[in-house]
Amino acid sequence: MATSHKKRKMVAEINVVPYIDVMLVLLIIFMVTTPLLTEGIKVDLPKADAQVMDTGNIDPLIITVDKAGQFYLAYQTSKGFPLSKAELFQQASELLSEHPTLDVMIKGDQNINYGRVVEAMVTLKKAGAASVGLITDLSET
Repeated sequence: MATSHKKRKMVAEINVVPYIDVMLVLLIIFMVTTPLLTEGIKVDLPKADAQVMDTGNIDPLIITVDKAGQFYLAYQTSKGFPLSKAELFQQASELLSEHPTLDVMIKGDQNINYGRVVEAMVTLKKAGAASVGLITDLSET
């Protein structure tokens, strides 16, 4: 009896089904978590035709002035809560003493008194900010 051994050919295909499953799971995770990552203070930013600023890899210190004229400080993962001018000065000076090159930005609601934005700018300069930028929405024109 002669037995014939058939050689099996090697298959050089990649089974992509597991990769598609993983991709779909990641897509669903990102779709669910992305809306949760936005900052929680609602501000109607003024529209301006300004250049987009590159902040590098470091998150900027963001001061928000809402419709009621209240100050909020947000840095990295902190969402911010209402602060008085003295509390804003204290927290900003602590952060700026630890990170002297930190970019400082102000988000001011377009419907508030401009004086509140100026108060925030002066407070931040006194706290040690080298420069203070304003955050706007891009103009639609």
